[in-house]
Amino acid sequence: MARFNYPCPLRWSDMDAFGHVNNVVFLRYLEEARVDFMFRLAPGDGSPSFAGGSVVARHEIDYVRPLFHRHTPVIVQTWVTKIGAASLVIAYEVKDTPESEEIYARATTLVVPYDLEKQRPRRISAEEKSYLQKYLDDGSTASFVA
Repeated sequence: MARFNYPCPLRWSDMDAFGHVNNVVFLRYLEEARVDFMFRLAPGDGSPSFAGGSVVARHEIDYVRPLFHRHTPVIVQTWVTKIGAASLVIAYEVKDTPESEEIYARATTLVVPYDLEKQRPRRISAEEKSYLQKYLDDGSTASFVA
C-alpha cells in the first residue's frame, strides 16, 4: 500500500503557552496534507476530479505525544482506509520522517465529494476511485466507517 507524504512546515504561531504545537493546529496540518493529496489528481492534467468540491463530515484525532516547535517540517502521511459510493475515509500519521516509528498524532477524516453548483453531495467518479485505490489499505483499522 502506498502512502502519500506531505512535508508540513511548523510555524511559530502553531505553539501554545506550553511550547508545543496546539491541538487545534493539527487539524490545519491534516487539511494541508489532504488538499495536497486530493488535488494531485485534478487541475494539472485538466481533470475535473475533486475540483468540484468536497466537505469534511468528521474528524477523529489521537494525540500520541507532544510536538515541539522546530525549523524542520513534519511528515503527514496520508492514505485511504475506505472508499464508498459517495464518501471516503482518509487516515493520517504525523511523524518526523516517512520511516520514523515515533508518531505525534494519528487521525481519520470522513470526506464527502460535493457538487458546489447543486449544493449537494455527489458520487465518487471512476477517475477519483482509480486514484484513491492506489492509496487504499483496507486492512487498516479506521475508528469509524462511512
